[in-house]
Amino acid sequence: MPLSGALERHAAENPSNPAFHLEDRVLSYGALAATARRFLAAFCDLAPEGRSTIGPKTRLVAIMTGNHALFPAAFAAATAGIHCAALIDPHLPEAQRTRLIGKIDPDLVVTAHGADLAIESRRDGARRVIAESAALDTPVLPEGADDDPFLIVFTSGTTADPKPIIRDRRSWRVSLATGAPFFGIDRALDTYAPGPLAHGLALYAMTETLLAGGAFHSAAHFDPDAALATIRANTIRRLVLVPTMLRRLAAEPPATGVAAITIAGAKLTATDHALCAAHFPAAALREYYGASELGFVTVAAPGDAASSTAVGKAFPGVNIAVLDAAGNPLPAGETGTVFVESPLVATGYLGQGDGAGLSRFGTLATVGDLGFLEADGTLHLLGRSGGMVLSGGNNIYPSEVETALRDTALVRAAHVFGIEHADLGSELVAVIEPEQPGLTPKALTAALSALLPRYKQPRRIWLCRAMPMTPSGKVAAKTVRQWVAEESDALDRFL
Repeated sequence: MPLSGALERHAAENPSNPAFHLEDRVLSYGALAATARRFLAAFCDLAPEGRSTIGPKTRLVAIMTGNHALFPAAFAAATAGIHCAALIDPHLPEAQRTRLIGKIDPDLVVTAHGADLAIESRRDGARRVIAESAALDTPVLPEGADDDPFLIVFTSGTTADPKPIIRDRRSWRVSLATGAPFFGIDRALDTYAPGPLAHGLALYAMTETLLAGGAFHSAAHFDPDAALATIRANTIRRLVLVPTMLRRLAAEPPATGVAAITIAGAKLTATDHALCAAHFPAAALREYYGASELGFVTVAAPGDAASSTAVGKAFPGVNIAVLDAAGNPLPAGETGTVFVESPLVATGYLGQGDGAGLSRFGTLATVGDLGFLEADGTLHLLGRSGGMVLSGGNNIYPSEVETALRDTALVRAAHVFGIEHADLGSELVAVIEPEQPGLTPKALTAALSALLPRYKQPRRIWLCRAMPMTPSGKVAAKTVRQWVAEESDALDRFL
């Protein structure tokens, strides 16, 4: 069922049930539907005719609110009928936000206005403030067509501005309909996802929870102590996290009431699996691999053995192929580019791409990830095409080395990359954030030697007291590499 229809049904059947929690503020299903209708009416008044860059009949609404109590109402209205929502993280630098707005050229922009949200027309500057409403006295939320664009999200760029990815409704409707029974999503499974709603992981978790009629819990900012207080004070049974969040939560006393944890965004290590089992002993852990452009690709089931490279088997309805440079299928165990045939793949990028990212080969699509398949269909990821480091004649995948560093249990976060070297071609280097103070080169080298051959171990390492992270919970690679190049005081030479 489309989100708009589901919200209208939940509002009619259970108007007082909680839909969205943000700290101390709770939006019921009745208030969510009523407020979404207010937004829809305002969108139509402020931009009577959509003139967006993605189609003459589409009204494009940029939502730049961050995690706000009225976000789900604005999102529901901005994806209903002929509308398309573009989600921009307000924590991006102002100059970058301005460029992104200029690139997509929306009809309307929604921003935070204290407890309310403000809508501004980009055409004539007209402005309206929308507060929470309980009155269902405006037209119901319309359902949009499957083939129409409904969502623009941005890739987390590391060397340039993020790229806008367009999705049609069908790709998400198929994904949500398949995922609900697969992940066991129902109205009784309250979900907590403290990540930014401008990014796919938390946004998708919110949408699947609201579709089912459950209660979704968000956070203005992720803080481990506040997160555990939220988990313990509510009937939260499911967490949706990136690995860095899991590691920070696992540094606190155990929480026994969580029944399910979904992880995405980066690979879990064996140490992460052990931490999760100790801290959330009753939780079934599912780790999935996907991409903003591809949707779900694989899922590792609860109980699967921890692996530094295995990311599970194909998500229902998805076919995986590993091809060589000529487009020929490779046998089990041989490394090539990972392609998928899937109804979940995005439409593409808005405007001209930069040659990287999503590409197609007939009915197959890829984002350039490298890996191999086992005979039983388990996919192993080894890195991104173009990210491989050729050092001394050896092919080295930085993601494998990063996973090994974290698997030592001595390193909390790591970024590994290659630097030009006159003799080796490229020299493998790393920046790490230690798990505890007092880490020595001898201890790290000994631990790493048990996991990697010498040629895969970084030749130079810097310590970072607090690794810079993107809003989606990944290491800010561009910043780290710039610090190394500039010999920044943010880093200390370790090895």
